[in-house]
Amino acid sequence: MGSPKIDFMLAKPETDYQTGAAVSVAAVILTYNEQKHIADCLQTVRWADTRIVFDSGSTDNTQAIARDAGATVIAHPFQNFAQQRNAALSASNAAWVFFIDADERCADALAVELRASVRSSDHPVWAVPRDNYLFGRLTRGAGWYPDFQARLFQVGRASFDPSREVHEVALFQGTMGYLKNTLVHYNYETVDQFHMKQKKYAELDAGILFKQGIRPKPRNFVLQPAREFRRRFIQLKGYQDGLHGLRLCALTAYYNFDMYRRLARMWRAS
Repeated sequence: MGSPKIDFMLAKPETDYQTGAAVSVAAVILTYNEQKHIADCLQTVRWADTRIVFDSGSTDNTQAIARDAGATVIAHPFQNFAQQRNAALSASNAAWVFFIDADERCADALAVELRASVRSSDHPVWAVPRDNYLFGRLTRGAGWYPDFQARLFQVGRASFDPSREVHEVALFQGTMGYLKNTLVHYNYETVDQFHMKQKKYAELDAGILFKQGIRPKPRNFVLQPAREFRRRFIQLKGYQDGLHGLRLCALTAYYNFDMYRRLARMWRAS
């Protein structure tokens, strides 16, 4: 799929409505072996004052492609997603950081809205909705839309909860703003890719529950996946995507079961 067209190059810093001071924005991309996506992603954030590729040891051409595109590349060892994003916040000299993943694209309308948002200090964090493409299909149900993600952070006023190693949570005082225009997210291209990623998430989520001292009960292996399927398919309208939605809801329910299976394994090994 092609990337959204961006008509403007690197922009001049915006000006804060209240103080008149210049406001700079850094677009930050966390990467590991993203040579397939990184060039197109960087192209769609050329409006940012700085583009930073925060790489966790890629063994492909990710870093070289990023440098050729004019981005700053920072190598940083990966511990977990929250730690990596907090390290990226600390590494930026900009007033604001916009996080975008390598498989996401920032279209013109969102870029304009992001620029306008940093002129105001009403919110230290802004959430962005996403258009998710799963297996090549735009998916609207089952919780995949609007899929708000906290992505625009005012440096010094917001960070990520270090205890949440995956599915990061923003820490800040005040209220979160919500943007209208979407990020385009080319999420899972194949079912095999979905399985591979969900296995990792199931292991990480099980580890979080294990650290919290939560032991799985027999009913968790049946009731929790059933509730997850019902939530996704009925409450979040997965049915509106037809067989595609049904398959996604079933897969999500299965990996809810897999999380508890992995949690049980951790307790047996402890």
